Formats: sequence, structure tokens, C-alpha cells
Amino acid sequence: MATATATAEPVTLSGITFSDELGGFEIVDGRGSGTLGDPFVIVERIVTSQPTVLLVRGLTLEFGNAARTNHFSGFWLTKVAVNHSDQTWTGYRLELEDELGTASPRLDGLSFGQSQPPVQRNFTADRFASMTVLDEPHDGIAFSRGAVPPGDRVAFTVVITHNGPSEEFFLVQRHEQSVAEVPEAGTEPL
Repeated sequence: MATATATAEPVTLSGITFSDELGGFEIVDGRGSGTLGDPFVIVERIVTSQPTVLLVRGLTLEFGNAARTNHFSGFWLTKVAVNHSDQTWTGYRLELEDELGTASPRLDGLSFGQSQPPVQRNFTADRFASMTVLDEPHDGIAFSRGAVPPGDRVAFTVVITHNGPSEEFFLVQRHEQSVAEVPEAGTEPL
């Protein structure tokens, strides 16, 4: 396995810069325009089981709203995470933070399209069957009921919006592993 300090050059698409400078993963590809039909696609090679942080810069009023939501600025993002850690991911959380280490509260303007109709928040993950959007007390999305073993990948598509200028914000990624499993009904425990 690679070391947990992998980083690459930042990727800038349509004025939005995505950076892996906080470590634990490496951006290996980026493309797209941020619209629903052509989302930004960021491919990451994740080399740790610890949380990783994608640093995003440039979501300003000048950028506008490629997502076409009722927010001042926003874009659609497909994040492809390739598991180069030594653990199988059985859950995955995405959390937004305007200030690193502080959960994004309701009134900071940063969200996963909060206040949009549910049909416009139809987020996806191709390797997880269940999704829970958490608007309070912080902005997050929890994906579960799936597995991404080492060497495999998962793709998430979400919308990220802001109602104020944001020179930078953080997308915290938590890769969850099972510690124990409960046997299904009618089966004997091991």
C-alpha cells in the first residue's frame, strides 16, 4: 500500500480548485463543468483508512451557480474514490465544513443543496444502497448498505451550494469500516 501522505497538484475546473494538500489521498483526474449534465468529476486514490479532506477553493458569486438551484453559487460533483487503503469501506460520509474542524451549521450558507425540493437532491452512490442526508446539526450525507474492498472504487454524485462568498471550504470524507457484524436471522453466529 502507498503511504498516507500522497498528494498531487491541485485541479482547477471552470475556476473551482480541488486540492488534496491536506493528505491521505491523491487527485488523479478531474474534468467537467459543474452542471447536472456535466458535473465536476474528481477521481481520488485514497491511501488511508483515516478521514480525508478535499479542499475546495473559488466557490464565489463570480463563479455563479452551475447547479441551477436557488442558491447564490453551486455545482454538481461526482467524486470517485478508489480504495487503496487496507480496509473494506462499509459506509462513507461526506461532510461540509466552512472552517476546518467545525461542522457547517445551518446559517453559514454552505450545504448539499439545502432547501431544494427532494427531487433536486437525488444524490447517488453506485456501491451503497442507502443514503441519509443530514441537514442538522451539520451538513452531511451518510451512505451505507454496501462495501468497497481495497482496489475497488465508488462514485458519489452530490450538489454543493453556498449562499455567500466562500474562498475555500472543506469536504470531509469518512470511510467507515465494520467492526463486527450481526448474523442474519436464522443463521448461526460464527
